[in-house]
Amino acid sequence: MKKNDVIENLTVEKLVFGGKWFTRMEDGKVIFITGGAVPGSVVNVRIIKKKSWFIEGQIIETVKKSPLEKEANCDIFWLCGGCKWQTIDYAKQLEIKDAQVKESLFHLAKYQENINIEAIEASPVIWGYRNKIEFSFGKFISDKLWVREDFNVGFHKQAEFSKIVDCSYCHLIDTESNAVFKKIKEFAQKSWLPVYDQMRQSGFFRHLIIRKAHFTNEMMLILGYNPKYDNWNFDLDSIKKFLLTLTKDFAEIKSIYLTSNANLADVALGDLELIYGNPVIVEELLGLKFEISPKSFFQTNSTGAEKLYSIVLDYADKEHLKDSTVLDLYAGTGTIGMTFAPFAKEVYSVEMVSDASKDGEKNAILNNITNMHFVNAKVEDFLKDFTQTGIKADLLIIDPPRAGMHPSALPNILKFDAAQMIYVSCNPATLARDLEFILANSQYKIEKLKAKDMFPHTHHIETVVSLKK
Repeated sequence: MKKNDVIENLTVEKLVFGGKWFTRMEDGKVIFITGGAVPGSVVNVRIIKKKSWFIEGQIIETVKKSPLEKEANCDIFWLCGGCKWQTIDYAKQLEIKDAQVKESLFHLAKYQENINIEAIEASPVIWGYRNKIEFSFGKFISDKLWVREDFNVGFHKQAEFSKIVDCSYCHLIDTESNAVFKKIKEFAQKSWLPVYDQMRQSGFFRHLIIRKAHFTNEMMLILGYNPKYDNWNFDLDSIKKFLLTLTKDFAEIKSIYLTSNANLADVALGDLELIYGNPVIVEELLGLKFEISPKSFFQTNSTGAEKLYSIVLDYADKEHLKDSTVLDLYAGTGTIGMTFAPFAKEVYSVEMVSDASKDGEKNAILNNITNMHFVNAKVEDFLKDFTQTGIKADLLIIDPPRAGMHPSALPNILKFDAAQMIYVSCNPATLARDLEFILANSQYKIEKLKAKDMFPHTHHIETVVSLKK
């Protein structure tokens, strides 16, 4: 058995790390499966990686559907892969995610018995919840599938990044965003300007980003093009005029950018030109306003973000924070820390990305918050220096990327002797790893934890954990 061989009639068992599905062969060898599997389905899998104790495979055919499966809302979901779980009932999705979190933390029982795991919390909105979406212009040419499509606007095909799957309607964004997308797509097709060819670095249209704040309804459009495209028929002014006409039909549009993008890599933003409206749009969460620029990081699900931040606030017992110093680590633009500022004595927002820290400072001013300190530094470097200042930290909020905390940061968080730590994780596997270090090397215990679904119809899951001595 070798790479590219096909294994037939495998029954999918359960979800494991990274959104992959798990099963075993008759000889006991583990197989991790990608490609939109559903528990209980029977599939044929092509081997893409073979190691001594496991195999990684990609689904090439579903032989028998799972009893859990229902009809998909979208006719390209199996090509796109953006919401591979939409054929699973949402209640079952929550059950699967809840089980994954519990299984990831199961081995922690050797450090602490009877961990209080609260019921998973659903997303308030399960369709149309994304406040940002990125469409790519490109081609989908496949001799194997008998497909030749020279002008597509949509998403990269899963497992074949060079191919763009054409999209007419995305169910993860709202009706207004879809209507704007449709207008821009129709205009681009009628313009006869070619889509960008990543292999040849040629063509004109590259990307379209739509950002739409859920609570304020404000929308931002960013249309990306290749400035090296050279053709006598090329007229950038006509594109600008068209984009401006959209503002008459869609009052939600408050900001329009063109981005001149000559990057060889497939990145969506290049040099930005504001052609209409404000440089930012504004979203509101928990009574606070947040400016969102083209490059801002912001939680993709606004209604879910409100619920997530509310869980963190509730876990911190916010009514007893008035004399407390809060450290918000891996803070991004400081949104979590900002929700604590009205209740705490001081908040330190620590983030490595300078643009994110600068956005945080602007948002603090916008909300008249004066007790926040924005620190642009790596968390591991900040912790090493901060522990030497003698400043007491009463509450640590830790919200790291999928890779979890940096190994050198973990010992230093224990030196603060904080009364409480709240860990917000987007990866159950690295959460379990970091919690094991904390429990094994300190007197902290898990007070309670809760999984929070922010991304319905995908494998992603957030988990909030409260640790106290």
